[in-house]
Amino acid sequence: MNLLIVRLGALGDVVHAIPAAAAIRAGLPDARIDWLVDARYRAIVDLVPVVDHVIPLERPALRGWTHAIGALRQTAYDVAIDLQGLLKSAVLARASGATRVVGFSIWHLREKTARPFYSAAGGSEGGHVIEKNLRLLQTLGIDDREIRFPISGAASAALERFRERVPAERPFALINPGAAWPNKRWPAERFGELAAFLHDACGMTPVVIWGPGEEALVASVIGASTGTAIAAPPTGITDLVAFARAAALMVSGDTGPLHIATAVGTPTVSLFGPTDPLRNGPVRADDVVVSRYESCGCQYDRECHEAAWCLADVTVAEVSAAVQRRLSAGTARG
Repeated sequence: MNLLIVRLGALGDVVHAIPAAAAIRAGLPDARIDWLVDARYRAIVDLVPVVDHVIPLERPALRGWTHAIGALRQTAYDVAIDLQGLLKSAVLARASGATRVVGFSIWHLREKTARPFYSAAGGSEGGHVIEKNLRLLQTLGIDDREIRFPISGAASAALERFRERVPAERPFALINPGAAWPNKRWPAERFGELAAFLHDACGMTPVVIWGPGEEALVASVIGASTGTAIAAPPTGITDLVAFARAAALMVSGDTGPLHIATAVGTPTVSLFGPTDPLRNGPVRADDVVVSRYESCGCQYDRECHEAAWCLADVTVAEVSAAVQRRLSAGTARG
């Protein structure tokens, strides 16, 4: 059987789709499994050994769609499974030429206009998005609820450069202050105060990871850390995987780097405001979540429109206590 997974992005959502690929491989060990993904996130899928071939969707849109569909049409897919639930992803799944195109039922789609492009639909709402993806595999005769993250290791020049500054025997904690949604970003000065706590009370080197355009944010965190935090070198997705595997802890909002860390078994403390940790958060029981989702007036909204922002209520003392609880639980690498 030739099978195509369509999950284009974003980074955290791609990570959350990896257990579905693992379940397909376990249930159909001889199948060819390909994955269509936004080119920005290809690097994480390239590290998933159960996937045979990755088709990147490049930009600009017209050229990228033409090249991707041409690449898809070179394989006679028996099934294309759309784990995105958007009109765009459904159209691409259908354009692959697959004999069957499977997606979520209309009640569980992000864009209901996707439904006419499916020849079969299934799945159910409720629980974590990983579990939702796994339930959709029942349309393929696969009923596997085990959550696996097969992610291979890879060399990282950025981690090697970092180790020249921080020796291997010195534990370090990753701090990720950025997020695509402004509504998910805990204040930089509080991350800085937390960094000082990690250094002084926990004996760790706080390392601030960042992406393009976040240089000022990193500087704010470091400036508020009383000189205890350092900036990570520029990192790509492969570097993030390597850094997460080497770290003793990650503290982050609901972002792709957090989900990479949880996937590779790094202990995490996460901060959730507008998104539901029961749906999008870490799945390991030992990881600690500081959540204001229930009191958030702008759930699943990129911007806060309320007089009182929910994450403003989260104190450094509360997150520091969460760090202590997570560290006392030990490390359970995946």
